[in-house]
Amino acid sequence: MNKKMSQFLAICTIGGLSWVLVQNPWTDSYLAGIKREPAKLVSVNDRLYEEIQQASEKYNEKPADAVIDRVWKKTPGYNGIEIDVNKSYKRMKAKGIFNEKLLIFKETSPAVHLKDLPPSPIYRANPKKPSVSFIINVAWGNEYIGSMLDTLKKHHIKATFVLEGRWVKNNPEMAKTIAKEGHELGNHSYTHPDMKNLSMQASVKEIEETNKVIQEVTGVKPALFGPPSGSFNDTTVKAAASLGMETILWTVDTVDWRKPAPEELINRVVTKLHNGALVLMHPTDPTSKSLETLITSTEKNYKIMPVGEALSESRSKR
Repeated sequence: MNKKMSQFLAICTIGGLSWVLVQNPWTDSYLAGIKREPAKLVSVNDRLYEEIQQASEKYNEKPADAVIDRVWKKTPGYNGIEIDVNKSYKRMKAKGIFNEKLLIFKETSPAVHLKDLPPSPIYRANPKKPSVSFIINVAWGNEYIGSMLDTLKKHHIKATFVLEGRWVKNNPEMAKTIAKEGHELGNHSYTHPDMKNLSMQASVKEIEETNKVIQEVTGVKPALFGPPSGSFNDTTVKAAASLGMETILWTVDTVDWRKPAPEELINRVVTKLHNGALVLMHPTDPTSKSLETLITSTEKNYKIMPVGEALSESRSKR
């Protein structure tokens, strides 16, 4: 048998065996089993994916747009929250079992932001945000500022100090200390006038001169304006807005300038706290003595943060 004939017979033999294997019913069963196995795995993971999607109905919250409320005026928006289904799925798919603790969330931004709204005063943060902010207006009261700073530092709290321009000029080191402690700085006008009686030009001058001295002394340019005694009108708000600033007021007042007993001050504030509250205070003896209790009482239900952070759309946990 020559070489070519041997090769021909070998090819025929291999072909015949291949045909037998393909036609064999046992082979068909084996191949079918291989095909079914991945389908089984995909099915399990599909159920996991569906469970994560169903959990979205429980956890997802839509974002809230910034609005100008009829009563509360300019109100910031608040991010929504939703489950990141794909990332949560990847985190759980190794075991193929739904685990609520392994869910991954992401925040969703509102469609309307503070910057989209016309000038209007701000009295509170978004009512969905479990935040409280301490606004400390400073035009006097140097003897109490040190102890208040110590208390804030002890409890790792950042407040918003709204500074009068003249006070900063006369007390540059104290202003620097407040800034170095990491507190937010706001603008309280330069000469503490009744802002509602000022023209646009005079209003801008008061705010602009204060920004200038605060920035020269501390290196910080304020973004918030707190009118003295809460006195303002549309001109005041527009003057601040022309300088890229928001005008802030408050929803809870310590009325500390009347020198109430610490127990009275604490009760007045704590009983009126709410989501997004802005609490007005000054460097006074009753506030200095009440501050620690105010902090510990507030932190039972809210997170204390500077006004700027409270007005942001980011979500906050207690």
